[in-house]
Amino acid sequence: MLGRGIWSSVRQGLSRGLSRKVGAWASGEGRKVDIAGIYPPVTTPFTATAEVDYEKLEENLHKLGTLPFRGFVVQGSNGEFPFLTSSERLEVVSRVRQAMPKDKLLLAGSGCESTQATVEMTVSMAQVGADAAIVVTPCYYRGRMSSAALIHHYTKVADLSPIPVVLYSVPANTGLDLPVDAVVTLSQHPNIVGIKDSGGDVTKMGLLVHKTRRQDFQVLAGSAGFLLASYAVGAVGGVCALANVLGAQVCQLERLCLTGQWEDARKLQHRLIEPNTAVTRRFGIPGLKKTMDWFGYYGGPCRAPLQELSPKDEEALHMDFSSNGWL
Repeated sequence: MLGRGIWSSVRQGLSRGLSRKVGAWASGEGRKVDIAGIYPPVTTPFTATAEVDYEKLEENLHKLGTLPFRGFVVQGSNGEFPFLTSSERLEVVSRVRQAMPKDKLLLAGSGCESTQATVEMTVSMAQVGADAAIVVTPCYYRGRMSSAALIHHYTKVADLSPIPVVLYSVPANTGLDLPVDAVVTLSQHPNIVGIKDSGGDVTKMGLLVHKTRRQDFQVLAGSAGFLLASYAVGAVGGVCALANVLGAQVCQLERLCLTGQWEDARKLQHRLIEPNTAVTRRFGIPGLKKTMDWFGYYGGPCRAPLQELSPKDEEALHMDFSSNGWL
């Protein structure tokens, strides 16, 4: 496990104040990174007693590492990060860094509710090997999360982060959709390199691409269900839960879009819509983990309060894959 050194060093830095830059790692000048490509949001395996199963995590990474992904998103929504302690979040990222191929990017979820906690977590994620931080919108006080508040939050995080920052909007989980005007403003920050947009509003994604076209800023789709449409309006990749089980197919869809084979891409996209919905909006992480078990990965249980699927739901999940020719 990670020792206390990380937390001690972060706290020492933050004690000098969030209002000014802290040492070399707080310059806000993290190296630029091209985030284009497909990323599976890695799940967190648990044992029957709800402990993180690091051995199964590494086994999954070795299998996923054989596919042509750009990298991995770790401790995102599908990693059940709200259910993990801070030390567990960091240990998971550290283990993934050690197990994954060296030529792939590691995007680590570092979002917390407060700006200070997010800065601490982002710095710590960098120290354990993250190439970039993907930062979800704070949402507990969503009624006060105006564009101004969100711009202030992300600007402070990016100012103090030693690695590039990717914005993360997932309104299905947060009840908060990161506004276009806030994204456009934040795209001008030298250490904010893109956004993962899971909202599914393709017109909004197209508008983001259009309004940030003069910035070094990239848009990633947050789901395989609208991946083709996202590429059509200028997105450069996707963070797709479905890639945990149909990784080769999601990467194939990427290639078809990038090479202009739109008819074949359309046919493949159609066959991915129902399975994607099944492992996201319909059955969530329990559905994704059950499907991973079917496809030769370790899915296993979720942490409470998430519950395993009922036999009826499991049957419906299986049908969504088998009816499209995947099982």
